[in-house]
Amino acid sequence: MKITTLISTMNKIRPEKLIKEMNIKEKYVIINQITDENIEESHEFQDTDGKIISYKGKGLSKSRNQAIDKSNTEICVIADDDMYYVEDYCDIIKKAYSKYNNADIIAFVVEHEDKTDEKRIMKEGKVGFLKSMKISSVQLTINKNSLKNKKIRFDENFGAGSKYYMGEENIFLFDCIKKGLKIYYVPIKIALLRKSESTWFKGYTRKYYNNFGAVYYRMTRIFYPFFIMQYVIRKRKDYGKDLNPIQVLKYMFEGVKKYKNENSILL
Repeated sequence: MKITTLISTMNKIRPEKLIKEMNIKEKYVIINQITDENIEESHEFQDTDGKIISYKGKGLSKSRNQAIDKSNTEICVIADDDMYYVEDYCDIIKKAYSKYNNADIIAFVVEHEDKTDEKRIMKEGKVGFLKSMKISSVQLTINKNSLKNKKIRFDENFGAGSKYYMGEENIFLFDCIKKGLKIYYVPIKIALLRKSESTWFKGYTRKYYNNFGAVYYRMTRIFYPFFIMQYVIRKRKDYGKDLNPIQVLKYMFEGVKKYKNENSILL
């Protein structure tokens, strides 16, 4: 079993340096999206270990999809450029897929330097809809053939650099479960996520809640009102004194309405 680590990055003059900086083992695909006019527009490099593709563009989900398309191994590891992998992460992943030989996706532990953003370690086992909402994209390893067979991709309307700048991993995992893919969680650390400044979070604004409403609707057109209501109740401390629950609720349903209107032809 061979493994490819799929790295999404932006505006790197020498993206190949990430291989050592992130402790990448086995094969790799680096997608380096360029938004800086001072950096060369496009470049593609390939050797026996991997590929580096630089091009003008943006969008995290688009980057993820391109990396998956360019990989040539069955198992792929979803990565950001601010991660550092443990020495034996490939062996950890291979053992997990040997244990869960029917798995289409396995999520692992990624420790955060900034503990406030760290995902809670869960019990090992199968992942359903609710449990999937506690998993971030950098915890995921995927069977490329499973995605191809079910025609599943990251929704390029969602994620950093896209119109709706969040929620791409939640939508992706819901799509996978709805199409019958088997997802497991294994509570073993494979990487450290270094502390870095968010490229998309600009505070708890009207746009933020519009986006969140759209995400929930895209995840499930039946249960989205439940997810919105539970969020408003559960996250009251986040939006503080400037907003009240009724305003947040209004903004989230406003986001649902905007998404419906913009995608009415497809619905």
